[in-house]
Amino acid sequence: MLDPKLLREQTALVRAGIARKKFQVDLDAVIAADEVRRHAVAEFEVARSTQNAANKEMAALPKGSAEFQAKVAEMKTASARVKELEKKVSEAEEVWKQIVLSVPNIPHDSVPEGRTEADNKVVSTWGDQTKLVSTVAKPHWDISWFSKAIDFERGVKVTGAGFPFYVGDMARLVRALIQFFLEEAGSAGYTEVHAPLLVNAASATATGQLPDKEGQMYHAQTDDFYLIPTAEVPVTNFFRDEILDEGSLPVKRVGYTPCFRREAGSWGAHVRGLNRLHQFDKVELVKWVHPEKSFEELESLRGDAERLLQKLNLPYRVLLICAGDIGFSHSKQYDLEVWAGGQKRWLEVSSCSNFTDFQARRAGIRFRPKEGKVEYVHTLNGSGLGLPRVLAAILENNLQPDGSVRIPEALRRWYGKETLQF
Repeated sequence: MLDPKLLREQTALVRAGIARKKFQVDLDAVIAADEVRRHAVAEFEVARSTQNAANKEMAALPKGSAEFQAKVAEMKTASARVKELEKKVSEAEEVWKQIVLSVPNIPHDSVPEGRTEADNKVVSTWGDQTKLVSTVAKPHWDISWFSKAIDFERGVKVTGAGFPFYVGDMARLVRALIQFFLEEAGSAGYTEVHAPLLVNAASATATGQLPDKEGQMYHAQTDDFYLIPTAEVPVTNFFRDEILDEGSLPVKRVGYTPCFRREAGSWGAHVRGLNRLHQFDKVELVKWVHPEKSFEELESLRGDAERLLQKLNLPYRVLLICAGDIGFSHSKQYDLEVWAGGQKRWLEVSSCSNFTDFQARRAGIRFRPKEGKVEYVHTLNGSGLGLPRVLAAILENNLQPDGSVRIPEALRRWYGKETLQF
């Protein structure tokens, strides 16, 4: 949610930011709803002040006197007016809240112009693909034993498309990746949390999944819960409606969860195998930071995610996402894409984003500075990392002539072997 003061006083700036993002928003309706809300609040405050004054005057009069009886009647009228206006304020607040939720965060000045992913800017690369990718690399789904190690057919039988089984040493490798990501995050100062896999609508609204992405989430309608599309949702809401001490910032958390996404409309060769699933594992990095340091903290977050790929010896590139491709709640976003040598294409494995105070305003997460009024924190998160595409890159880039896959050294501590073979 944007600062209402920003909406009122810098409407042109907001309008330009929305246009850069290519969103369609009736900003005039938002401003009008805010005006109605503020007018209702002002009316209510005047009526309540009148009621309080009348109450004090009545208390000073002799009980039973004519003046006292007249003031009682006046109090009843004032009380009825206050209740009427209180209801009006509540209704105006609800209308404004619903309409303001349609306004996206505005992009930071450093975000490049552009309309689609083709306009995203490559800002760095790491790794020599000619040296770090197997000479016999092939798409992971074409590896001879792939269907034994990751059983999509039985997943379809048990649930549906996009819900595979990981079998034997492949399951061990998934567990090794999760443990590696968590241990590395711990070494970088992140405290681990084990989060709920379902959230209520308030939590999904706070992080911006609602009302923007309801079609991409699985909804448990009986209880009105949503299966999480990422650990960002429950972990960010950990401090919802709380005030943090300034000295505690930045707060850094890491959480592993399965993630659930409907991925409606996704089809084609680019989503084969592990490239896009409805259920997948991911380790998420989340930060609550001081507003003055949030873009500095974004670079640090990006570095934390990059180090994981470097330790896995996987070539990757970093994209600065253009204004037309950036997310609804995002102010600035980097995507990390790993090179899959068999498919000969880049696969996104992490998005590292700064939401400024957008999520914090929705969630009511503030901090108390040493001097002055409480302020909203800035929230950031990044995948550290998403497993399926990392796993795809490991399988393709490390495929050996005998059909085995060499396990990156960083994983052998948890995997327990040097190779994967079925």
